[in-house]
Amino acid sequence: MSAEYKSNQGMDQVQHIQGVTTHTRRGAHRNAFRYSVDFLMLDPEATGPTPRLFSRNRFNLAAVHDRDHGGVIGEGQGAPWAREVLEQHGLTTEVTLRLLTQPRWLGYGFNPVSFWLAYHNDDLLAVIAEVSTPFNDRHSYLCHAEDFAPITRETQLSKSKRLHVSPFQEIKGGYDFRFDIRPDQIAIQILHRNGEEGVMATLSGQCQPLTNRGLMRASLRRPMGGLRTMALIHWQALILKLKGARYRTRPTPPTHEVS
Repeated sequence: MSAEYKSNQGMDQVQHIQGVTTHTRRGAHRNAFRYSVDFLMLDPEATGPTPRLFSRNRFNLAAVHDRDHGGVIGEGQGAPWAREVLEQHGLTTEVTLRLLTQPRWLGYGFNPVSFWLAYHNDDLLAVIAEVSTPFNDRHSYLCHAEDFAPITRETQLSKSKRLHVSPFQEIKGGYDFRFDIRPDQIAIQILHRNGEEGVMATLSGQCQPLTNRGLMRASLRRPMGGLRTMALIHWQALILKLKGARYRTRPTPPTHEVS
């Protein structure tokens, strides 16, 4: 089945993915964890009504801000940046954008990875994986098949690793991306391969229309969203350190925004 998100099944609605993310580290210091997480799928150019507890570009219980996406952290341009990146890399077909991301909760947000999805009709043609780190660095990976052929659930897209994400992993090897985006569910796999070392990360969950009730439930079950994410990152770092993993200092990040 193709990775698709059909326009006649609610593309203009904000979708709430109460999902699960897993990380499995390979190599000498094995480690694995599984956490629940809240993602939203939205039209980053829409101006229509949203649930009362969700806002675009202003404070609310949950919010998505353009300045958090597309370009330097805190200075993003949102959808215009994504469209410029796609055009610069040869995608001249008219596309519809969707942004898959974690929202800010009560003003605080941190996103290890967000995804810009570019559709033509029902076909997913490209994905920009926007990777951010606790070191306040960001680098994006443009994923697409040859000649921007439609991406299906079987498509594997490979990119060389460019950004220092974890102090316990080298900037070596590459990523293999797989995207299975459907109207009712998502499943994303990212494999960092570096010889016998590396990490398998996944994100999966069911898609439902965003509601005030869903936001309230999520804020109670997973309070403070991005702050919780940052705390869990540091907790897992401590576990790896206690297991004897080598800590590497942050190198100079890449000067170019997109690979």
